[in-house]
Amino acid sequence: MTKLIIQIPCFNEAEHIAETVRALPSSIDGIDCIEVLVIDDGSHDDTSKAAREAGVQHIVRHRRNRGLAAAFQSGVDRALIEGADIIVNTDADGQYVGEDIAALVAPVAEGKADITIGDRGVRNNAHFGFVKRRLQRLGSAVVRRLSRTDITDAVSGFRAFSRDAAQRIFITTDFSYTTDMLIQAGRKRLQISSVPIRTNPVVRPSRLFSSIPSFISQTGVTIARAYTTYNPLRVFVGTGLLIALVGALPILRFLWFYVNGDGSGHIQSLVIGGALLILGVLIAMLGILGDLISANRKLLEANLRQLRKVDEQLHHITHSLPAKPDHFSAGNSAPNSAPTLASHKS
Repeated sequence: MTKLIIQIPCFNEAEHIAETVRALPSSIDGIDCIEVLVIDDGSHDDTSKAAREAGVQHIVRHRRNRGLAAAFQSGVDRALIEGADIIVNTDADGQYVGEDIAALVAPVAEGKADITIGDRGVRNNAHFGFVKRRLQRLGSAVVRRLSRTDITDAVSGFRAFSRDAAQRIFITTDFSYTTDMLIQAGRKRLQISSVPIRTNPVVRPSRLFSSIPSFISQTGVTIARAYTTYNPLRVFVGTGLLIALVGALPILRFLWFYVNGDGSGHIQSLVIGGALLILGVLIAMLGILGDLISANRKLLEANLRQLRKVDEQLHHITHSLPAKPDHFSAGNSAPNSAPTLASHKS
């Protein structure tokens, strides 16, 4: 039996969640069970109530807003506990066409991909402005190179992933999961593919960021952080060597004048060059330490993956146990309990 759980991170989406849920498919070839999971990320309206009235089977609620990345991770954790074989993530504002979920999950259901990303056709998407199209393509090109994947729409939130892939991904950023997840998946050698999808007109401004410059800066930080996490040796050693090379230039300048008998007036070059050279060596050493920490991170992720499996097994065992008899129900008395008032009267 193949179980699909469609998760929808929400923040103040009481107005749109019912329509989004209605647009989701009720049956897909190759999928035996479809359930919907809503992650209410500290909404101030009645998002959870609206989702429950729309027939959503699972609801996770954060007491306060934690951000999209945390909501996504909470949804994945809950979906795994509920026994999902495939997980689909979609937006609550109805940006993505629900019917396209069938095409999105097909490569995962057939075992051809671990993760599929919905490609919105950024180059020719009529719902995107000129600037947004250019920035999306540039960002996707950067992520494609850093993650070593062939993905044309890196920040698309419409994606499907297998149970095994979900167990291997651990989102650590506070902003958005999209680029962090791709860089992780690419470095972990998971099979990622793109599927062309359709989009609906935008019904409201994005709640993830306040402006395009804000989105660019936060996404850039997320990309740099994720890449450094999985490639510390290359980042720090490369940076250290570059600084050391710059530091070598004034040292060579000093040596040139010194050989020609004029070294006394160029001590500043020796001091600056020596400082940069030492700084470069220290940064390169940080790369070696970062690489050792990265190896330790792999062991920790392996342990976390096993803990997830144990947690899922305990959840299923707990829910499969028969209900304990209620000793305090009518007609029963609790063992070793004190005599009741009624017994004294009788």
